[in-house]
Amino acid sequence: MSACFKYAFQDLHRIKYSKRHCLNRMRTFRYKIQIRPETDGTYTVIVPALPGCLTFGDNIEEAIEMAKEAIELYIESLAARGKEIPLEEDRIETTITVKAKS
Repeated sequence: MSACFKYAFQDLHRIKYSKRHCLNRMRTFRYKIQIRPETDGTYTVIVPALPGCLTFGDNIEEAIEMAKEAIELYIESLAARGKEIPLEEDRIETTITVKAKS
């Protein structure tokens, strides 16, 4: 019996999750991030597909590394609680310029 199957019977609330995902199995996830420069010279990173998942770094490279760690912890937390992991949806993103009276 696999570790995932055993885990499914330990907590009935996690059966649905355990059939689709295994906590012992590594999966690859791809998420878009938004990097925003701050007035103090640091960079904030937001992960739109993962509500509340944000971090920062002193430079862009550090901000990206911190984002990877934040995403990993976010996913592991959801998995540990038997929650479904949001996947990045294919979206069209663009920047537009508008004129408005302000």
